[in-house]
Amino acid sequence: MAAHLIVLFLFSVLKGVHSITTVSKVSVKAGKSISIPCLYHYQYTDHVKYLCEGYYWMSCSYAVKTNEADPSGKYLISDDKKHQIFTVTINNLTNQNSDYWCGLENTALDNRAYFQLLVTNGTPSLYVDHQRITGYIGENITIRCHHSNSGEMKWCRLDRNCVTGSSGSMDGTTVSTDMRDPNIFTVTMSGLKSNDSGWYWCAEGDIQIPVYLTVTEKFNTTTTPTTISITSHAVAGNGKLTTMEQWNNFTIVENKQHRASFPPKILIIPLSVLIMIVIVVLFIWFILRHKQSKAESSATAMVGEEVTYSEVRTKKKCSPKAVTEVTYSEVRPMKKRSPKAEGKETEVTYSTLANLY
Repeated sequence: MAAHLIVLFLFSVLKGVHSITTVSKVSVKAGKSISIPCLYHYQYTDHVKYLCEGYYWMSCSYAVKTNEADPSGKYLISDDKKHQIFTVTINNLTNQNSDYWCGLENTALDNRAYFQLLVTNGTPSLYVDHQRITGYIGENITIRCHHSNSGEMKWCRLDRNCVTGSSGSMDGTTVSTDMRDPNIFTVTMSGLKSNDSGWYWCAEGDIQIPVYLTVTEKFNTTTTPTTISITSHAVAGNGKLTTMEQWNNFTIVENKQHRASFPPKILIIPLSVLIMIVIVVLFIWFILRHKQSKAESSATAMVGEEVTYSEVRTKKKCSPKAVTEVTYSEVRPMKKRSPKAEGKETEVTYSTLANLY
């Protein structure tokens, strides 16, 4: 132990600055996850960052790098180059996961910072309800740090000052603490500003628990009925909506409102034109149908008509000498007229009656 501390001291002297700052000890429950922030010097913004596992940094093994993802999903790493902080997340912790290093690659010796995880099967000695919380500009936020020991409690910002008493200030933001409950250290930050976003930690002795605070503009829920619907959705979901989720819900509700207010009057004109077209078409069809029916009836009547011509001559008185009177008659059968014969003259049958003297 003494040997590696001596090496770290000499390394720090040679570099002249502490290139990485992180927590020292974190108590966490087995099977859970933990995120650890690692603050680095701005001159290493474009360098590769990594998490190394092992007690001695000369022999530790790489767990994950910013340029190489961990295929197992146990380790995650992200780099906030704007604020020079990279964050490592370790999932599904076991008792074997205890010693780690935040590191960054350098042209000479790599820069690293050691931290230890105190993994327990029971309740951690120091923990918070949520490791990531959201506050709103101009409002207050309260963080509850649960602890089991009776050491001095303090609230610190990563690489900044700490508040140890009942009240204090961090970058112009008022901080008050309360320890009325013997096992809960309550921290309240009042009048939040956007630059209050970042990593903090509760500390009891040499044990810390990191907390990431996001300060954002509060979404307006009172200006229009649409935003009121969003508020109802958040309450029904039994949780807070993120800014992006609120905006998505706002868009959906607003679209529904526009669809509901669609004016039906714009359908009257095209509907009227369609009705007129249907009426005209039906009228023309009725006229044409009537003419066709009348023509068919006339043609049928002409086909069925029969005409018979008969010539009758006056019978002269027969002389006494005539014994028998004979009459000849010529009758020709009338043929039925085929449809093709339309337009031709009607067939006529002539009959002749003559007196025989």
